[in-house]
Amino acid sequence: MIILVVILIILAILAILYNGLVQSRNKVKNAWSQIDVQLQRRFDLIPNLVEAVKGYMEHESDTLTKVTELRTSWANATTVNEKAELDNKLSGALKTIMAVSENYPDLKANQNFSELQEELRNTENKISYARQFYNDSVTMYNTKLEVIPTNIIASIFKFKPEELFKTDSEEAKKNVKVDFSK
Repeated sequence: MIILVVILIILAILAILYNGLVQSRNKVKNAWSQIDVQLQRRFDLIPNLVEAVKGYMEHESDTLTKVTELRTSWANATTVNEKAELDNKLSGALKTIMAVSENYPDLKANQNFSELQEELRNTENKISYARQFYNDSVTMYNTKLEVIPTNIIASIFKFKPEELFKTDSEEAKKNVKVDFSK
């Protein structure tokens, strides 16, 4: 009878540990989907932003083309690192558009552009928060994969660590350079 109770206690502990790992993994997936939702929101704003600035920013057509290409490339990215790199490049290009817009008073006064700029600013803040939440979730999950006793359960059931959303490129860490000499 005592052996049966001990076996049931061990099985209950294993089930609790396993369920904790599954919950953490699902939290990571949810956190990633939140980033995806915010990025999609930003991608939906980009065509409107590009159209709003096209007529004003004739000399910056390279930047507008780059933004459009990066938006398209997102669909082909498959890993967290690929998407993170594209996201960082797109953020840099959008910062350039916003910085260059300072040189066009008529554009700055345009109501549509102002509203898009505010929407984009709000979306960027949400993306930043979603990235932070994702990285917090990944860190907690990956920690569970490494500490005793959940690491034993994780290895038995082949739980794999997740990648953090990070900036690898030095270019993304630099301030945006704006050149008005064109």
